[in-house]
Amino acid sequence: MNLKNLADKLGMSKTTVSRALNGYPEVSELTRERVLRAAREAGYEANPMARSLAVGRSNVLGTIYPLLPADLGDAMFLEVVGGMSEALERQRMNFIIAPVSQANEMPSYEQMVRGRRVDGLVVSRTQVHDERIAYLARVGFPFIAHGRTQLDAPYAWFDYDNQAGIRMAVERLLSLGHQRIAMISAPLAMNFATQRRASFFAAMSSAGLAVDPRYLVDDCIDRRAGYSAVQALLAASPRPSAIVVDNHLSGVGAVRALLDAGIAIGREVSLIVWGSMADTLADIDVTTIDQPNARAAGAKMADMLLALINGKPAASLQELWQPELLSGATMGPAAR
Repeated sequence: MNLKNLADKLGMSKTTVSRALNGYPEVSELTRERVLRAAREAGYEANPMARSLAVGRSNVLGTIYPLLPADLGDAMFLEVVGGMSEALERQRMNFIIAPVSQANEMPSYEQMVRGRRVDGLVVSRTQVHDERIAYLARVGFPFIAHGRTQLDAPYAWFDYDNQAGIRMAVERLLSLGHQRIAMISAPLAMNFATQRRASFFAAMSSAGLAVDPRYLVDDCIDRRAGYSAVQALLAASPRPSAIVVDNHLSGVGAVRALLDAGIAIGREVSLIVWGSMADTLADIDVTTIDQPNARAAGAKMADMLLALINGKPAASLQELWQPELLSGATMGPAAR
C-alpha cells in the first residue's frame, strides 16, 4: 500500500492524505482521524525519506549544548533528555544533542538554522539577555526555551518557579530560627540564578533581615566551585548557620566540603540544595528544592515544540511548574 493507493481508497487527493498523516493544522480533525484509521487498517507505512522531503521537515528536534564535564553524569539532565526522546519516539521522531564549545555556540546555531538540520531547537541554560533566543526569534526558527529570558517578543518557554522555590527554602530556615543565611549561586548571567538570587533577597527583606555580602558566592556551577564556596563561607566570622545552594551540581561539592570540615550538617550548619541529589549522594538525605517529574517536563517540552512547529502561537506555549521543598536530614534548628 503506497500513498496513491491510500488516497484512491479514501477518494481524496494525495496532498490531503499526506497533510493529514503529517499533522498539518489546516486538515480537519474528522478528516485526519479518517485517514489515520484507514492507514492503520491498511498497514500503511510512510517512507521516512519521502515524507521528510514532501513536508520539508527532518523529523528531528535538537539542542545545541556546551557540555560541562559533569553534564553526562547529571541525572536531572539525563531525565529531561530521556523524557524528550521518549515523547518524540512516539511521534517517530528523533532528538539529538550537538555538543559544542562555548566559543562556537552561536555559529553552531546559525549553521543549524541555515542548513535546516532540525525542525526545532530546545535552548537550555537560558541567559538573562540571551543572544541565542533573540537570534532564533528574529529569523523565525521554531524553538522552546528551557527557562526564561528578557525578550520583548512572545516566545515559547518551560520553566520552574524560581522565586517560589527559594522563598520556600528561606522561609523554612527562618522558621527554624536561622538569620545568618548564605547563598551559593550559579553565574548570575544565567536567568535562573538571577531570579533565585532576587528571591533570596526579597525573602530576607520581608523578614527584616539584611543580606551579609560575605554570605553571597556566585559563579558556582560544578562540584569544585561548590566545594570552594563552602570553604569561603566557613572562614567567615561569624560563619552562616544555614546555606542555600541554587543548583545541585554545586550542591554536591557543598556537601563534601561540610563533611570534610567535620561539620554536623543539619545541626551545626543547615543546607538546602535546589535539585535532586538522590543519585549523587545516595547515603545523605539532603533537603532539596525539588523539580518534580523531570522526565515529564522533558516530554512536555517536546510536545510544546511540536505544537509550535505545527502552527500554535508561541504566546500560548508557556509553562511554569511549581517546585517542592523536600525535607531531609541536612536542615534543622539554628544552633544556639
